Amino acid sequence: MGPIVGVLFDGFAYGMLLFLLSVGLSVTLGMMNFVNLAHCAFAMLGGYVTVTLMNQMGWPFFATLPASFLAAAVASIFLERALYRRLYRAGELDQVLLTIGLAFISVAVAAYIFGTIQQPIQTPSYLRGSIQIGGITFGVYRMFLVATGLAVALILVLTLEYTRFGAQVRAAVDNQRMARGLGINVEGAFAITFALGSGLAGLGGSLAIEIVGLDPSFAFIYLVYVLIVVSVGGLGSIGGSFAAAVLIGISDIAGKYYVPQLGAFLIYLVMVAVLMWRPQGLFGKR
Repeated sequence: MGPIVGVLFDGFAYGMLLFLLSVGLSVTLGMMNFVNLAHCAFAMLGGYVTVTLMNQMGWPFFATLPASFLAAAVASIFLERALYRRLYRAGELDQVLLTIGLAFISVAVAAYIFGTIQQPIQTPSYLRGSIQIGGITFGVYRMFLVATGLAVALILVLTLEYTRFGAQVRAAVDNQRMARGLGINVEGAFAITFALGSGLAGLGGSLAIEIVGLDPSFAFIYLVYVLIVVSVGGLGSIGGSFAAAVLIGISDIAGKYYVPQLGAFLIYLVMVAVLMWRPQGLFGKR
């Protein structure tokens, strides 16, 4: 049972990493109906903020996490006001073309400033290594990822499902004219929601460096994983993204461990199987 539990734990931890990277897109795509393929560019920005602050300015790791969240959120506010807001009522093709163009630009800028090599990072000593529980080895950093992912999921559900702000955002998405008539600041609600989703991407990018590394290709490589998680989980469902991230994470780790000849292809089989069974995703309503 030891190896099985170890694989399940590593897969769950990887799933929490995917959840942190994808939940922001789940918020913007599911609640705002905006296709943002530049989402992982904000995650990459958060990663580079952490690397720069730690390696060049000597900041402690935990101090860089809120900085990465804020950097991605502020950048998203600027882009939302300058570009994204103009396309809220446009078709999906227009949104895709704009945001994929921004993703290409972000990759080029990152390669120009930081080069194409993997960025080194040294996490605190108390987050490195592993501990044994019942004869099973658990990575400390992976345990930290699990705790962080669970905390973020709980905060998001409470914020977006059980608060006045969450109700305002859902009302603005369903019927903007009616929401404005009720006195809701639709533009403000969308801007805050977009900043929240992008900030979470920045946080996820910072936390991902220790596991997957960081280079300019990050914005494209993990965009595929993020889109798989959101598709499998279903639009407009944070719980769906959580369940899909866990499913994809465990499938990926278990596939590489038990069926190495399939490699990372197993997650695509899982995606196809789920979407054939439920085209709207696990918890999607549309």
